[in-house]
Amino acid sequence: MKKKIAVIEGDGIGPEVTRQAIRVLNAVAESFKHEFEYNYCMMGADAIDKTGSPLPDETIETCLNSDAILFGAIGHPRYDNDPSAKVRPEQGLLKLRKSLQLFANIRPVSTYSSLFHLSPLKSKQIEGVDFVIFRELTGGIYFGKKETSTDGAQAMDECTYNREEIARITRLAFEQAMLRKKKLTLVDKANVLETSRLWRRVVQETAGEYPEVSVDYMFVDNAAMQIIVNPKQFDVILTENMFGDILSDEASVISGSLGLLPSASIGTGAALFEPIHGSYPQAAGKDIANPIGSILSAAMLLDHLGLKEEGQLVRDAVNWTLLNSFVTKDIDPVNFYFTSTIGELISDFVSGKISGSVNTENIELRKSTII
Repeated sequence: MKKKIAVIEGDGIGPEVTRQAIRVLNAVAESFKHEFEYNYCMMGADAIDKTGSPLPDETIETCLNSDAILFGAIGHPRYDNDPSAKVRPEQGLLKLRKSLQLFANIRPVSTYSSLFHLSPLKSKQIEGVDFVIFRELTGGIYFGKKETSTDGAQAMDECTYNREEIARITRLAFEQAMLRKKKLTLVDKANVLETSRLWRRVVQETAGEYPEVSVDYMFVDNAAMQIIVNPKQFDVILTENMFGDILSDEASVISGSLGLLPSASIGTGAALFEPIHGSYPQAAGKDIANPIGSILSAAMLLDHLGLKEEGQLVRDAVNWTLLNSFVTKDIDPVNFYFTSTIGELISDFVSGKISGSVNTENIELRKSTII
């Protein structure tokens, strides 16, 4: 199989973690006789520095002509600390989502038994946690009309949704629920917001097409609490843009590290795959960032291309590294391995080079020599 993959390394640790994901994809290509053609393009602070735009037209064109997009991270402190900046890295990502009509963000949330001690929740609460959040990505308050009064004393952000915007992601969420435990939870604020009431009507109508799926409804404030109190109750969570942004970040800490979780943004064209973490500029260039979120995003990319066996092999490789305590500094600040070492180990597992015990002394020297 031959596929074109657009690569946007982005800012901060984005380039470092993305390179390890590509290393793993190359191992997959070699083992399964695929051919992945990578086309590199810019977005974010890096693009602003080089072109003046957070999303050059060439990047959009490359993405439109690709089968999938692998993205690192976006953001820089000089923009985060300057709310008056007219051009910002995040504008590039928002524009790309709109340009490619990436209307659904999908974030799986799961836990690893070897990392239970890192979670802020008790082990009994997180054992067996396995749910996925479907967040609407191109509508709502982030894309609504924005106004600030001339004196700066008043501001407005409009939240708008139409039926079609809700229906298309709702159908995706129901389809996913059919492949899982057949349970869907709509998170909204229908006791206050008209947009949430429209969400409920559309979900109720769509539910009739999926009689096997059990549907419940939860206000967002309660959902924020339930994700902490009893996360095992969830299977598929469906929600609007801002609520999904907040809840998915909250849920991410269940696993013990932001660096572990992947995501996919899909729509009418090429899909985009990225770790959920930010650009973490303090760690940039130090080879200490956790690449697993990016590598698992590559696994989701493989699934999207129909390469299910390959995607599962990557997940098995990740599980192997965590089970054997090959982890980065965010997970173990004392006995940790480098970003590049983790990428090498996972690639070697995918390539079939790892079949026994590992010489940890050599691994510390960035060599995955097998005994």
